[in-house]
Amino acid sequence: MFFYDTDKHNVPHIHAEYQGQVAVYSILDGAVLVGELPPRKHKLVVAWIEIHQDDLLADWQLAVNGKKPFPIRGLDQ
Repeated sequence: MFFYDTDKHNVPHIHAEYQGQVAVYSILDGAVLVGELPPRKHKLVVAWIEIHQDDLLADWQLAVNGKKPFPIRGLDQ
């Protein structure tokens, strides 16, 4: 989660990486803001965002307020 690059994306978002490919996803709706991942990985990331949306938004607020976000279990764990 990179919360200081709001000049580029301006919405709460996450960065997802798979085998050197990177995509930036909106936490609010799972839309791809920049980049791309393979279709199957894209679907997994969108589903993960939907499952963890409340936690992601809470962490985003903590981070932009200078507080440490809580860990959220990723897809590779």
